[in-house]
Order: sequence, then structure tokens, then C-alpha cells
Amino acid sequence: MRAIVQVDHLAIDKVLYDFVNHDAMPGTGQQEQRFWSGFAALVESMEPRNTALLRRRDQLQEQIDAWHRRYPGAAFDHAQYKAHLLDIGYLVPEKEAFTVDTANVDPEIARIAGPQLVVPVNNARYALNAANARWGSLYDALYGTDVIPQDGSTVAGKYDPQRGAKVIAFARDFLDRHFSLAEGSHRDALAYRLTARGLGIQLKNGTVAGLAEPAAFRGFQGDPNSPKVLLLVHHGLHVELHIDREHFIGRGDAAGLSDVLLESAITTIQDCEDSVAAVYADEKVQVYRNWLGLMNGTLEARIDKGAKALVRRLSPDRRYRTPAGEDLVLPGRSLMLVRNVGHHMLTDAITSHGNAIPETFIDAAVTALIALHDLRGPGARRNSRSGSIYIVKPKMHGADEVAFAGELFDAEVALRAPQKVRLPHFDVVISKWGMPPRCLVPGWSFKQHLASVSWAKMIRPDHSTNGQLVGQTARRDNPVLSLSMHNRGTRSSAD
Repeated sequence: MRAIVQVDHLAIDKVLYDFVNHDAMPGTGQQEQRFWSGFAALVESMEPRNTALLRRRDQLQEQIDAWHRRYPGAAFDHAQYKAHLLDIGYLVPEKEAFTVDTANVDPEIARIAGPQLVVPVNNARYALNAANARWGSLYDALYGTDVIPQDGSTVAGKYDPQRGAKVIAFARDFLDRHFSLAEGSHRDALAYRLTARGLGIQLKNGTVAGLAEPAAFRGFQGDPNSPKVLLLVHHGLHVELHIDREHFIGRGDAAGLSDVLLESAITTIQDCEDSVAAVYADEKVQVYRNWLGLMNGTLEARIDKGAKALVRRLSPDRRYRTPAGEDLVLPGRSLMLVRNVGHHMLTDAITSHGNAIPETFIDAAVTALIALHDLRGPGARRNSRSGSIYIVKPKMHGADEVAFAGELFDAEVALRAPQKVRLPHFDVVISKWGMPPRCLVPGWSFKQHLASVSWAKMIRPDHSTNGQLVGQTARRDNPVLSLSMHNRGTRSSAD
């Protein structure tokens, strides 16, 4: 029999209860009694709504199935089917176009288009690997994969200089495509150095060429007369050229180029849902403990490679000097989002009146609480530089469920405050937790067809559920709604 702790109508597994109180909560400014009594009130208030929304899913599916049984195969009529979907409320009438803005959103989400990883957060090694995948070696990626076809000559465990030469040639072509020279080619480079006009590349013909776009050179590491690392940028993504004539690759390269590092996975979803099997209290605590380690920068994973043991940690930020002599700091890690469980999963890690509660309620409360360590911490391994927390809400089936998710995050605040606080939906100003305004940015995951065909309604400012206005952040005077995982500033419902 597992030990439980009773809080009002909630029976909380003691393992989860103790983790929240003794590990997650210290340093956040939150108080145990307020947290748990507020959470109990949230469950009591919102669980019936969650049940009703799931019942609505089933009703819609039943009505759709019945239509297909009635009009099978050749009897299918597209116009009639669309009318049926409108009639049952699966589709909603379109209204005039509108725009929303975003604010306090990190550039990795707001402006930079780049790869995103999804990783099970219960595996510390995988979680760290994904977070550290912000920067990766182009040489390693080319040498160890079939991007360059294998010719069968490579000997396992030994460096193949012929294959290495193909990797170097590929990298030089990459530089020519994205960082072309004003004249000549990177293939003919003998040295890279700083000049009064920026980056200079000495070529085999004796000339010194600059970049066709000089602004692409952002900074360097090492001595200006003999830099160890050169930093380039293209479409917001950075590339490092590593120069080391003592390295076994660099000493065979005419310019001493030992590696090319690319800014790669700029965001990572640390997943509590699809890629994770975590329902019981012990499993949930493992998920939350790793998320805590990512948010406070303490997560480690020991890796044994034969007789050698490695300890993997979050990578530090990367520091450079600009051509103007100023300091430049770039993130050493991908920006992390946390994916909560959808509305449809239940867990008995906490029960209410003897019944399992929606797992998403626990995820919303605990993952946001843990993320306070990033917002309030010293910042050595800071995740969000804009002071935001990114929570991915999956399996959204239409506008009513999106509105409910927004109200869930609102309730996380209002039920903890000593007086009723009316907050904009999708904008969780957790003032009683010490969170700054507009810090929690939900991202809606629209894999379901119902969500994708109802996209505009789900984000428009005049959508209402049960007479309550939601989506109030979709106003130009209150621009805080994050429209998608990777949006670019202002978006239109017509996009």
C-alpha cells in the first residue's frame, strides 16, 4: 500500500508530494499550503469541464462515423459532408481575417527558422544530448553518415584520410554557397585572419579576399592576429570555423581548418508525453526531476565507455569578441520547451474524491513551478533570455479545448491568489509565484484534423466559451500570444 497525503478532497502519492515540496518548490517563492490548496481548488473547478470536453470528442466521432455508414463509397458527396460537419459543430463558419502579435518570445521561436528536436525527458542522457545539440560538427556529421556515400574503403575505428578529404571538400563547397568570397573560393584558402576591413582570406594566388557580405562575420575567439575560432552568420544561424594547425585534421589542411561547427537544433521539446511512458507517481517524479535539473542547470548523466567514465552536463554559453572589440555571447544550448500530457490521459498519482484526475493538470502545475528556477536562477545555464516558459499542449481537438487549456493556466494563478485575479487568457502572470508578466507561453500542437481546420477560431480574440471571452491576448495593445512553435512576429489568420 503506497503512502498518500490528504489535501482537501485530493489523495496525493507521498513520493510526488515530497518531491514537489522538498525538491521542486524551494527557491521558487511558492508556499506548500497555498500550492496544494490552490491545486485542489483547480481540480474541483475544472475536472468536470475536462470530462465534458472529452465527451464532446466522442459525440463528434459518433456523428461522423454514422454519416460515413449512411453514405459509403460512391455515395460520398463533398458539399453534403461539409454541411454535415458545420451542422454538428465540427467545422465553424469562417469570419474576417485578423492579426495577433507576440512579445517576450525568444528569437529561437519568434525569428529564427531552424531544426527542433523532441526527446523523452525521463532519460537524462537523451535530454542532455538534445539540449546540447545546439552546436554540432559538420565534419563529424559528414564523416559518420551517408551524406557522402561510403566507398567501402573506410576501416572501422581508424581515420580514413581519403574520406576525410571528401568531407573537407564538401565543407568548402558549403562555405562557398553560404559565405561566398568577394573573389575566389574557400577551396583555395591558405589562412583566415582579421583585417581592418573584417575577415580576410589569403588565397593561393597571393591575394587576400573578403566575404561577399562582410556583415556575415560576427566575431572570433583567441588572438586577433591568430584567431582560434571565427564566427559567421547566415539567416540568423551561426557557423564556427575552428583553426588549429596542431590538430590531426588541421595540420593537413592548407588553412589549418580543423572543424566547422553549425548552429543546429535551436529548440528542443523535452517531452512528458508521446515519447515517455510515465503515469505512476515514481515515473512522473523521474520526469519532473530531470526537468528540474535542466531548469536549474544541475542535470548530469554518467556514461561509461569501457574503462573511461564521462559525465555529461549542459553546455556553457559561447563567448566571442566582435570585430568592433565588444563581447558577444551566444546560447550554448537549444531553447527548451516542455510538452505536457494532453487532456485525455488520467493518472492516479493524485486522485480526487477517489477518482484519477487529468494528468495534464499535474503537468501544468509542476512543470511551470519547476521552470521558475530558470526565471529566478543565477543564469549560468539560462534557458529563456526573454523570461518566458514554453509549454507545449498536445492533442488539441478544436477551439473549445484550446480555450479550456488557456483557462487552465489562468486558474493556476487565480486559485492561488488571496483575492480573485482576472488575467488575460494564454497570458499567465503568476505574480504570486514571483513570475514576471507574460512569462508563460503555451504552444498548441495541432496534429488533429479538427484543430487544423479550426485554426483561425482557436486564436481569434472574440472566440467565447460558455459566455467567457478568451484569447484576449490577441490584441495589439496586449501582444503576448505565441501562435506556433516557430512564428515570425505578426501573423495573420489568413497565413
